[in-house]
Amino acid sequence: MKPPVLYIVVPCYNEEEVLPTTSGMFLKKIQDLAAEGKIAENSRILFVNDGSRDRTWDIITSLSQKDPHFQGIAQSRNRGHQNAVLAGLMECMDRCDITISIDCDGQDDINAMDKMVDAYLDGCEIVYGVRAARDTDTFFKRFTAQSFYKLLNAMGAEVVYNHADYRLMSSRALHEFAKFKEVNLYLRGMVPMVGFKSTCVAYDRHERIAGKSHYPLSKMLGLAFDGITSLSVKPIRLITLFGLLVSLISFIGIIWVLITALTGHSVAGWASNVCIVCFMGGIQSMFLGVIGEYIGKIYLETKARPRYIISERTEEMEETHDASGD
Repeated sequence: MKPPVLYIVVPCYNEEEVLPTTSGMFLKKIQDLAAEGKIAENSRILFVNDGSRDRTWDIITSLSQKDPHFQGIAQSRNRGHQNAVLAGLMECMDRCDITISIDCDGQDDINAMDKMVDAYLDGCEIVYGVRAARDTDTFFKRFTAQSFYKLLNAMGAEVVYNHADYRLMSSRALHEFAKFKEVNLYLRGMVPMVGFKSTCVAYDRHERIAGKSHYPLSKMLGLAFDGITSLSVKPIRLITLFGLLVSLISFIGIIWVLITALTGHSVAGWASNVCIVCFMGGIQSMFLGVIGEYIGKIYLETKARPRYIISERTEEMEETHDASGD
């Protein structure tokens, strides 16, 4: 059997500080795996420029001119990490046998790719990179991240614990995944829905090699909320159950008020009324917000806007793209 062609898909957003370092690491890994006969010599590294405002795209084009192992595509504007990963996977789906998506910052252990490729050669179509520990995270980030995975599972979403977007996917799995047409993307929850034989590879996560993170707390919270509302309708069901519970308590309260009024034991008081009104007003506003989030997602899905738009490709990618007739 011929060794598989591997494409390493690397989303990039303002990574001019770290890209010159990690690009060499990716190239060495490709060469080492090819030398061992695990992957084909014509395997590639595909950088996806997600609308960077620094010299990221210039560095990518320069790398591609110096070494054919490097290829790149650029989105027409910044569309977010998940869309950048999807763009890279879809772009190389017909060019390779397997893909490995990994961030550009060097935090994910690149040596875990060896075990991922071994798992593929043993028959796995999807291999998830799973963090063995979160020692490099602050207590707050570690606690919130782990709580989020548990919350997603409790909500009925199928996610791999402590897995982000470091994963191997076969071309077969990618072609099936391409049938998922969601505009609201949460890849780490969508990929398990594809099925096929899969496994996990544990690795230690390192400190960022250079630069600073482009994923602040606000973006992480947004991704978490997108994950819950994109993968599960359980929040809507919980709202319904809570509404029924409040209605039952209110009904009991009405009976109690009637009884006290008829027996002449009612006491006039504004504090209790104000508390009840404020409580119910707050609950209703929160519930309307959750329902509105789902309606907003339905609105975006019905528009069926493109999830990514490629504005530029490096020379080799452009040639193969034109030859394919896309």
